[in-house]
Amino acid sequence: MERRYTVSKKDLPVSCPLPWTVRWNSHPRVYLPLQPGIDATCPYCGAVFSLAPADPADQG
Repeated sequence: MERRYTVSKKDLPVSCPLPWTVRWNSHPRVYLPLQPGIDATCPYCGAVFSLAPADPADQG
């Protein structure tokens, strides 16, 4: 089962495990570099993270 997460710019910086992950079964925290159009994969658990497209309402 592949775990995929899409986050927005307001969620940056992104780390895995995520804040709501159960801690007793977690791997060490690792920060993942996210860029538009390029997924980042956690080297510990294989979770895939992607950056959501920018919301035009957030730009100004």
